[in-house]
Amino acid sequence: MNNAIDPGDVKLLRSFNRTYTRRIGVLDPYLGSPLSLTEVRILYELAHQSQSTAASLARDLGLDAGYLSRVLRRFGQQGWIAREPHAGDARRKQLALTPAGWAAFEPLQQCSREQMAALLATLAPDRRARLMAALRTAQGLLEPATEHTRTAVLRDPRPGDMGWVVQQHGELYAREFGWNDEFEALVAEIAAQMIRTHDPAGERGWIAELDGERVGSVFVVRKSATEAQLRLLLLAPTARGLGLGGRLTDECIAFARGKGYARLVLWTNANLLTARTIYAKRGFQLADSEPHHSFGQDLVGEHWALDL
Repeated sequence: MNNAIDPGDVKLLRSFNRTYTRRIGVLDPYLGSPLSLTEVRILYELAHQSQSTAASLARDLGLDAGYLSRVLRRFGQQGWIAREPHAGDARRKQLALTPAGWAAFEPLQQCSREQMAALLATLAPDRRARLMAALRTAQGLLEPATEHTRTAVLRDPRPGDMGWVVQQHGELYAREFGWNDEFEALVAEIAAQMIRTHDPAGERGWIAELDGERVGSVFVVRKSATEAQLRLLLLAPTARGLGLGGRLTDECIAFARGKGYARLVLWTNANLLTARTIYAKRGFQLADSEPHHSFGQDLVGEHWALDL
């Protein structure tokens, strides 16, 4: 997969940085105080973290230890911080804001809240909602949550989900495998057919969400009275490695078995190695394969089946 960075993307990100820093006044004394943005951020961390040390601040903020030491020394001279033995290691000093430090920090925090509220107030509600969604996406991509803090759910499809499924298949397979828009057209046809003919008595779909964002899909459709088909298994790159692909497949197997189908089948391609691994681990057997030229590529199509 080509991971080269588009110079246009770099230019866009730098442009956004310039726009945002100008809007929040980072280039001026921050929040109308004599402090820099970095100094205010150090105060913020001291106010919101328990058992802070110089080492932990330098690590979390990515600061040079010498620079941080000079800032902390100045804060100490102003009576803003106290140094006490660390609860877990007497060799280290634990840092905390003094009452004078809190008195210096609180007006800055309130000013920051008011500044952000004023900025958001310039946007109509729909534009504000779009901005918040974009910010959550950007933060999740640039600073992913650790696995144990992420919330994954599998839910029933809702209006609009099938359009997302088509879009994600088109984008993902073009980016990762070079498939052309013939594949997106095929997925659109499959999705439209499933919507038109959906039989809730014998068919079901799932949408996977991670931290409230759609990241995956899978569907079980009736192929005959005794055979069901697994279709459109998809997992976004941001959700990989968490076992969601396996969970989606397991739901299909459990549903098909519960509905009395004798067999669950699927069609995939030999180059989709991750999906093939998921199927094989759950007992699916490769029934047959055949070379074909589709979606702008030379591929090997495969039929897999699981006896229920």
